[in-house]
Amino acid sequence: MKILTILGARPQFIKAGSISREIAKHNTIKEIIVHTGQHYDANMSNIFFEEMKIPKPDYFLGIGGKSHGAMTGQMIEKIEEVALKENPDWIMVYGDTNSTLAGAIVASKLHIKLAHIEAGLRSFNMKMPEEINRILTDRVSQILFCPTKTAVDNLLKEGFENFECKIVNSGDVMQDGAMFYSTLMQKPPFDIEKDFILCTIHRAENTDSLSRLKNIFEALNEISKETQIVLPLHPRTKKIVEEKGVNISDNILIVEPLGYLQMVWLIGHCKLVMTDSGGLQKEAFFFKKPCITLRDETEWIELVEHKFNVLAGADKDKIISTYNDKDNLFAKDFDADLYGGGQASENIIKQLLEYK
Repeated sequence: MKILTILGARPQFIKAGSISREIAKHNTIKEIIVHTGQHYDANMSNIFFEEMKIPKPDYFLGIGGKSHGAMTGQMIEKIEEVALKENPDWIMVYGDTNSTLAGAIVASKLHIKLAHIEAGLRSFNMKMPEEINRILTDRVSQILFCPTKTAVDNLLKEGFENFECKIVNSGDVMQDGAMFYSTLMQKPPFDIEKDFILCTIHRAENTDSLSRLKNIFEALNEISKETQIVLPLHPRTKKIVEEKGVNISDNILIVEPLGYLQMVWLIGHCKLVMTDSGGLQKEAFFFKKPCITLRDETEWIELVEHKFNVLAGADKDKIISTYNDKDNLFAKDFDADLYGGGQASENIIKQLLEYK
């Protein structure tokens, strides 16, 4: 069996690493990795792949920094060239990037079987380009590997049982990765107070709205009077904050974006996560940390339903009151099995090998 894996962002490589490590156990499977370059990161050098125990890409397409249409169109063209050359049995895509959609279109046009990992996720916000990518990719996939029961239910509500596809609750490969990388975590090169809060802010819905951004930072400034906040700040967010004159407390430690192994250390050692990142919401759960989500909705609704995660949006008062309600925020039992317990990669490869 030959699998052509399409990746475009660093989080996708981290997730795909779990699948690649499982594939390595099977001498009947050959994986060919394509890096589209969508979110090209200068830190993704040979050292990155070696430290993360991830196979280096077989192809680098160098497509990034363009409009959605230009980027996706060029990806389709280049991925098609690779697919025609390699003639894979499967094209495998992850998540919801433009790279994901481009791989899905190539697979459907060339009649190559398509496997979508992280299928069935929905924010129900059609203004998000990621939501469009998810829905379209799901529709043309032969196997939909859902990370949760909620994702399966989403597909069933949309009538996917009537389509020619197989829906599998595989578990979440991110949990596989978190368990693997927890043994490789690296302490960042700066001093941190005990019982700190880890915060990230990067989504356009927050950074492109001055009122939302100010409300969030006003809440963070207030909370930081009691507890230090560590905030790895994306350059785009940092530029906006500086240009708009958003006030930031001295007890918020602003640091440059960190490598994944250093982020894992911060997640593992903080007392609370505050974020608008989808991935970090789950990683907080994997490392048994409560999470306040700075968004109005989340794809990981099971975390909210089980009260591991609280949606506070950009409401200053709600963010502060949620943090102050410590008896409810921190008194959690994190033993619930919501994401497959670290067996997702094994389940996915087993299903691919058995597919008829």
